[in-house]
Amino acid sequence: MRIALVAVALALVASPADYVAAHQQADAGFAEPGRGSDPNLTSWAVLGLTAAGRAPDRSPADYLAASPATSANDLALRILALRALGRNTDELVSRLEDMRRSDGRIGSLVNSTIWSVIALRSGGRPAGTSIRYLLRAQRRNGGWSWYPRGASDSNDTAAAVEALRAAGVAPRSQAVRRGLAYLRRLQRPDGGFALVKGRASDAQSTAWAVQAFVAAGRDPGRRAFRYLAGLRRPDGSYRYSKRYGVTPVWVTSQVLPALARKPFPLR
Repeated sequence: MRIALVAVALALVASPADYVAAHQQADAGFAEPGRGSDPNLTSWAVLGLTAAGRAPDRSPADYLAASPATSANDLALRILALRALGRNTDELVSRLEDMRRSDGRIGSLVNSTIWSVIALRSGGRPAGTSIRYLLRAQRRNGGWSWYPRGASDSNDTAAAVEALRAAGVAPRSQAVRRGLAYLRRLQRPDGGFALVKGRASDAQSTAWAVQAFVAAGRDPGRRAFRYLAGLRRPDGSYRYSKRYGVTPVWVTSQVLPALARKPFPLR
């Protein structure tokens, strides 16, 4: 009898993918509770659901295709989502490549270059001089920053490791090993990872770190997954941290690829 009751209780707990899927709107976009659809959040929701092996109830491809994307970051994210939905992205990819500067940077940021490389590699396009730019952008502590000469953080470092691996940089290369060592130094006693030194753990930083270790063929360790499990709510969503429960659709969408142990670009 007790086993049956436990099974029923577990069945009543929604999955993270269920939670994200439930926030698709009438226009096929995705939104945070009480808000309107947002194209970037929609892209993250698509990527999270794809990693979890679930398609949106209604394809948001038309919604995304019709939404403006002018920055390199927006274009890269749009490319990844539309490719996950089976759409042709050649025009968007060409626009993204046209944003590459003479030093290899795409857009104005280190972050925009990281995501552009991931987007280009998702379609089999070469990363070209952008890899040299990312290697030069690595900070002395092994991490990467959001903008040139900025302070390192876990999210950009993890994404940079994924970009390097997607471009064929060896998992045992000095750049990847230094990046992972920087991430490991940001792991807190609770098993989660912090955005920067001195901060508490949070779900998104932990999810990014997990993806980076997986991309490099390394075991993230059980502690990170136990930390994430402690942030899960009965409705299937994930808290940002033990203290804050903001933007649950975005947070949960970014946790899903880590739970599936799938780095970007999704294969």
